Amino acid sequence: MAYIDVIQHADAEGELLDIYDNLVQTRGKLAEVHKIQSLHPQSIVHHMDFYMTIMFGKSPLKRYQREMIAVVVSATNQCPYCVTHHGDALMHFWKDQDKVERLAEDFHFVNLNESDAALCNYAQQLTKRPNKVDESNHIESLKKAGCSDRAILDAALVTSYFNFVNRMVLGLGVHLEAEGGAGYNYD
Repeated sequence: MAYIDVIQHADAEGELLDIYDNLVQTRGKLAEVHKIQSLHPQSIVHHMDFYMTIMFGKSPLKRYQREMIAVVVSATNQCPYCVTHHGDALMHFWKDQDKVERLAEDFHFVNLNESDAALCNYAQQLTKRPNKVDESNHIESLKKAGCSDRAILDAALVTSYFNFVNRMVLGLGVHLEAEGGAGYNYD
């Protein structure tokens, strides 16, 4: 149970009900991470706009790379809710449960291409020690691996977003849905 009051879908009215119904229609179902914001409905709308932009919008990063970053950040922050949700999303692309689980344990032990390994390293470092990320050690390795400046920006946005969401989930006691992360639209 969350640490604060949450308005359930069955109890929602007006604007909140419209937001909930739209999420079910567009995303496949309503997640606890959405409901935790029910006392401030507009925050759900803006949150989802940003999420859809960075995770599904046009980007030099592939969808699986964005989900991979989400898993690395969430694992680094020890956020099982987001590891489960975005591990399921990554599974949609990788089709390899063992590889997804190993990524969540330690991406260094996953056979990743140079670009994916550099993205994971950047995401982990930006999460653990943001003040230690520097151009020569982190940005140059991304560029050497073939990442454009726009791809690097998008990696920073995805990393920053999941640090935000992990803290909201962990700080407000969001619990995983009974069915886990299954049932969402991943494409």
